[in-house]
Amino acid sequence: MSRLFIIALFAFLWITPETILAQTLADKVQEYKLDNGATVLLVERHASPTVAAYISFRVGGVNETSQERGVAHLLEHMLFKGTKTLGTKNYAVEKKLLQQIKTIGKEIDALKFRADTDPQRLQQLQESLAQVQAEHRKLVVKNEFSRIYGENGGVGYNAYTSKDATTYLINLPANKLELWAAIESDRLQNAVFREFYTERDVVHEERRRSYESSPDGMMYETLLATAYKVHPYRNPIIGWNSDIDSLDPDQIREFFDKYYTPVNMVITLVGDFESEATLEMVKRYFGKLKPGVPVPPVVDREPEQNGERRVTINFDAEPQLMIAYHKPTMPHRDDYAFDLLMQVLSEGRTSRFYQSLVVDKQLVTDVNVFGAPGSRYDNLMVVSLTPRNGRSSAEVEAAVYAELERFRSELLSPGELEVARNQILTSILRSLKGNSGLARMLSSYQTLGDWHYLVEYEDQLNSITPEDIMAVAKRYLQADNRTVVTLMREEQN
Repeated sequence: MSRLFIIALFAFLWITPETILAQTLADKVQEYKLDNGATVLLVERHASPTVAAYISFRVGGVNETSQERGVAHLLEHMLFKGTKTLGTKNYAVEKKLLQQIKTIGKEIDALKFRADTDPQRLQQLQESLAQVQAEHRKLVVKNEFSRIYGENGGVGYNAYTSKDATTYLINLPANKLELWAAIESDRLQNAVFREFYTERDVVHEERRRSYESSPDGMMYETLLATAYKVHPYRNPIIGWNSDIDSLDPDQIREFFDKYYTPVNMVITLVGDFESEATLEMVKRYFGKLKPGVPVPPVVDREPEQNGERRVTINFDAEPQLMIAYHKPTMPHRDDYAFDLLMQVLSEGRTSRFYQSLVVDKQLVTDVNVFGAPGSRYDNLMVVSLTPRNGRSSAEVEAAVYAELERFRSELLSPGELEVARNQILTSILRSLKGNSGLARMLSSYQTLGDWHYLVEYEDQLNSITPEDIMAVAKRYLQADNRTVVTLMREEQN
């Protein structure tokens, strides 16, 4: 999530009816630390009888080793499968079948890629697995979490895994908040990873659909793997195919038991509740969880790039182009300058890229600039473009560099800088009308480090000058720091 979300936070809090004008963000957010290490953020907003409930963990794709790439994403899938009491008709019987499934599945995994495997033995095992899975399905109650939440007015029940964190969320009526606490604490204590091999196949299909059959996905995956040589930001969150093949139920359980624990957890609630009573309820349900161990920091550091990197992808799709530059992440001062620089470049029809590349030169049909792939460690500014029919990627690329050169040679006018700030404010105000936007923001920044970063953001952004932006452009927007990925049909090469 970009820091561009947060400049409007103060205005957002001030314009809501329940807010006292003299209060600041620091006054509104109540932060608590449970005895087991869990962080709890509470914001009372009584405009509607609803609550946005987020649980985030400071663990994502960046924290996986080479033996477990893709585990965080697959675990996200598995945590929707239920518990010892939810999602099953008879857990005592089911438990025995789950053990059989795991035993057979692990044997299949050990044999399926060996050159000396007996095909008949492998087929027998696969047939046995199918039989036990069929028996197991009779005991499974599908989508039990979703059903319970839906019957009790919950909406937006979802989860997402990023490079830096994993989050589970729901919006529900305020009088159902204890139901949420009961379900989610049960999920953390008694999760059952049923239908593992079936879900692993689902993830394989998701990878095929989102990356291998998608020009956008393939380009983005290739860009990260090319721009990063050492840092684990280079790896896809979903994992490579061979990674997914190698994951087994024991790895999932070990990763879950180690890191999905209170010392790595942030609970964020925004909505219609009384903080004191709500905190006691959270303690009652989540305070009994064992603390666990902190997620270790990533020690790999990406070395400075000392030359342009280029990759061409042959794919049966319209040509596309991605250009990336390494940049620092929050709270480095240069990161604030990049927020404004990217806003000026590509946000809206008055942006420099849109006016130059789409309107004036008619080189592209679409252009976008964004930060990727995460925010905990130094990341990238990415420019993504779709050349207009009849225009070459080389033409588009040259025009991009000409626009970027303007930042290096001409100071941004104070008026253009002010417009960028106002655009950011307006955009974020729209996104924060509900409880969920605020909950997501606080949860994200607390998992990245500290939500108090938001308190200082507006002042930091306002302190950025045209000279700062020029200095950043000169420092980072240079060929030696650049990665270029071009996608085109083979006959166009």
